[in-house]
Amino acid sequence: MITLSVNLNKIALLRNSRDGGKPSVTDAAREAIARGAGGITVHPRPDQRHIRPEDVYALAQLLADDYPSVEFNIEGNPFAGPTQAGYPGFRHLVEAAKPHQVTLVPDSDDQLTSDHGWDLATPAPALEAEIAAYRAMGCRVSLFMDPVMEQMATAKAIGADRIEFYTGPYAETYWTHGPNDDRTRDCFAQFCQAAESALAVGLGINAGHDLDQENLPLFASLPGLQEVSIGHAIMCEALQAGYGPTIQRYVEILHR
Repeated sequence: MITLSVNLNKIALLRNSRDGGKPSVTDAAREAIARGAGGITVHPRPDQRHIRPEDVYALAQLLADDYPSVEFNIEGNPFAGPTQAGYPGFRHLVEAAKPHQVTLVPDSDDQLTSDHGWDLATPAPALEAEIAAYRAMGCRVSLFMDPVMEQMATAKAIGADRIEFYTGPYAETYWTHGPNDDRTRDCFAQFCQAAESALAVGLGINAGHDLDQENLPLFASLPGLQEVSIGHAIMCEALQAGYGPTIQRYVEILHR
C-alpha cells in the first residue's frame, strides 16, 4: 500500500497571510489523518514563509501523543543554518522534533519551490556527513533526486535509506501532452528505470511535486513506490470539493 503524506505548507501559508492562528496546521493534520493519510509532511524554510518552527514542534507533539503510527516527515536543506529572523537551523528542528523521516532537498533559501534533485555525479562528503548525522538521531533519510539511473547507487553508498523522486517534469509532461502521448510514456519510463535501479541497490522510493488526482493514477504504478507527498494540489482541489473529501479521494487512488 502506498502512503499518502499530506504536506501542510499551504495551510500555514494561508494562516500567515493574516494575524491569528487560522487555519490551524494541527487541525489540518488531524483531519488529514481522519481521512486516511498515513503521513504528515512539512518543509520549513529559513524565511518562514509558511511552516514555522513552532508548527514543527506542535506537530511533532501531536503525532507523538495521539498518532504514533503516523509518519512525520520534515523536508529541507540540511545546510540551512540559523537566521536572524528566528529560524533555528534545519538540524536543530530535526533534533527537537525527532521525525520518522528527514527528506533532504537541495533548495536555496530564496527558492520559490523545490525544482531539482541532488546531483551526485561528483563526490559529496558534506552531504554524506549530514546523512550520517540524521541517521544517528534515528531518522530515516530520503534524498530528493531526479530520475538519473546512474546516481541511485551513489545515493545508497553515501547512506540514504530512500530517495524521493522530483516529479515536476513528469507532471508537466502529463498536463501538456496527456497520458497516452509517447512523450508522457517516455518520461514515465525514465522514472521506472531509475526506480528499478534504486530497488536494485536497496533504496526505498518516495515521490512528490505537482502530483494531483489527474496524473497520480499512472505514477502510482511506479515500481516499488512507497510514499507520495502532496500538498499544493490538495489545497487547489479542496477549494471545489472540500479538504477532507479531497484527501480521502487521494487515499482511494493510492489504495487501488
